[in-house]
Amino acid sequence: MTTRVGVVTFPGSLDDRDAQRAVRLAGAEPVALWHRDKDLHQVDAVVLPGGFSYGDYLRAGAISRFSPVMATIIEQARLGMPVLGICNGFQVLTESHLLPGAMLRNNHLHFICRDQKLRVENATTAWTSDYQVGQEISVPLKNMDGRYTADPRTIEELEAEGRVVFRYVDVNPNGSINDIAGITNAAGNVVGLMPHPEHAVEPLVGTGRTDGLPFFTSVLKQLVSS
Repeated sequence: MTTRVGVVTFPGSLDDRDAQRAVRLAGAEPVALWHRDKDLHQVDAVVLPGGFSYGDYLRAGAISRFSPVMATIIEQARLGMPVLGICNGFQVLTESHLLPGAMLRNNHLHFICRDQKLRVENATTAWTSDYQVGQEISVPLKNMDGRYTADPRTIEELEAEGRVVFRYVDVNPNGSINDIAGITNAAGNVVGLMPHPEHAVEPLVGTGRTDGLPFFTSVLKQLVSS
C-alpha cells in the first residue's frame, strides 16, 4: 500500500509543487490538499510548504492558521500524525501552537536567499531518522521573517529536551536565538524549520545536492514501521 503525504496549498503558497515532487522522489504518493477543505483525504502525513500565505499580512502564517484544513491537521497532529512545516509552514505551526515560539523579522531587516549549512541536532523525529546527529547538510534558505524567538523558559526546555532539530552553522542568517533553524514537538511527529529541504532533492537542480531528501525518506520509514 502506497504511503500518501498531503501537501497543503494556501493562497500565496510558492513551494507546494516542489514539496509534492520531493514526496514523489522519496517514493510516496503526494496528495494536493486545498486550505479550505477540512478533509485530509486519508493521507498518512502532511507537509505545510513555504511561500507567503495570504501575502504574510498581519503576521507570517497568522491567517493560514485559521484555514479550515488546519483544524483537522491540528487534531491529527495531536493524535500522532507526522507534520512538517517548511519556512512559511513553520510559521503556521507556531501560530497554530503545534510548536512553541514565534518567528520575527530578520534582524538585518532584509529578505535573504542563500545556500545554508545546517547541523543535525536530533535524528529521532519522524522527519529526521535518516540523518545522523552532528551531520552537516546544505539546503537553500529564503525568508524575510525567519528569526526564531521564544521566552527564556521555552528555549531552556527545547534545549534540555533535545527538541532543537537543526542549527545554523558558520553564520546565523537571521538572528534566531541559539542559532535555531528547526525544532520539534515533544512527541517528535511535528517538525518545523526555516530552510527548504524540498529544494535539495535532486543533483541537477538547486544546490546540486540531495541533502534534503532524507526528510521525506525518514517519514516513509516511520510510517511503514508504525
